[in-house]
Amino acid sequence: MKGLFKLGTVAGIGIFMHWTFAFLILFVVFINYKNGQNSMQAVWSVLFILCVFITVVLHELGHALVAKSYNIKTKSITLLPIGGIANLERLPEKPSEELFVAIAGPLVNFVLALTTYFFISIPSDSEELAVQLSSGVNANNFFLNFYVVNFTLAVFNLIPAFPMDGGRVLRALLSFRLDRSVATKVAVRIGQFIAIGFVFFGVAYNPILILIGLFVFFYAQIEVESVAFKNVLKGYTVRNVVMKEYKTIEANELLKNAIAIILHSEHKKFLVTQNGIVVGTLNKSQIIKAFSEKGDEEYVYNVMDSDLSFIDIDTPLEKIIERVYEKKSAVLLVNENERLVGILDADILSEFVLISSIKANRISQMN
Repeated sequence: MKGLFKLGTVAGIGIFMHWTFAFLILFVVFINYKNGQNSMQAVWSVLFILCVFITVVLHELGHALVAKSYNIKTKSITLLPIGGIANLERLPEKPSEELFVAIAGPLVNFVLALTTYFFISIPSDSEELAVQLSSGVNANNFFLNFYVVNFTLAVFNLIPAFPMDGGRVLRALLSFRLDRSVATKVAVRIGQFIAIGFVFFGVAYNPILILIGLFVFFYAQIEVESVAFKNVLKGYTVRNVVMKEYKTIEANELLKNAIAIILHSEHKKFLVTQNGIVVGTLNKSQIIKAFSEKGDEEYVYNVMDSDLSFIDIDTPLEKIIERVYEKKSAVLLVNENERLVGILDADILSEFVLISSIKANRISQMN
């Protein structure tokens, strides 16, 4: 993701903030100014937003550290104006692992809320509580707001609907008795039913609930398709999809030579070599982009992707799907006994899934 600024590293996990986060702070200052609040109230509001995002980081770290205990690495945590994203190397598929990884985030919020509870006085009267919260963030109600936000985040994230943590908790619990694909479908249908409820309540009370409901409904469908995609790949390895016929091009050749090959053959991907050694990869999109920006007299070594990524031919496909689609334009080099035997990329894998799905449908229809 572009526009990220690294804030630091925690437990080997990079913490990044997107530049649009600055707009959130400016928006808070503007709202305070528009509502006639003084500069001190604006400072408290900005400080509160920063604390909330520290809370979001802790929430995501909860997921990441539990995932780490299952040998699942977290590549990074990114802060956005809408919340945080923990970029896990892969999603846990064992029910117990998914359950603990999913519930870890909300538990962090519950712990923060419970800790804050012992240091604040919560009005017993709901009207008085509403008055305190509606007066804006200040020195008197700062920790009360912090308590309410953490408790709300924990409860909201436990709603049994994807992409909230509650959707994954529900699927994990169902997976103890059902096949993962069936558990996913059941969890998704429950989540979509809840999403429809959000839409109806949104029409009656708050339009924001409509947006949340639509987001939950469509994301749930994506989750079903993702699991179905992985199911198609079960039982297959890289050996089943590796492309063994590939084109090479020398690093010191001009870009126009690669363009000529694309125009007059079916080759759209290249391994770039220098003295017989692979030093990079090159694909059609990279060639077109370089041609439009630099012209066809540019050298291939200035255009190629020199970040080589290798994979063993006997690796199960379901284990490398995230790696393949993480950078869709990348070409993976396939090795067998430490010898290069072919290439693999997102296009090759997608074609294999499409053909396999059609075959499976035809077999089911015949039966």
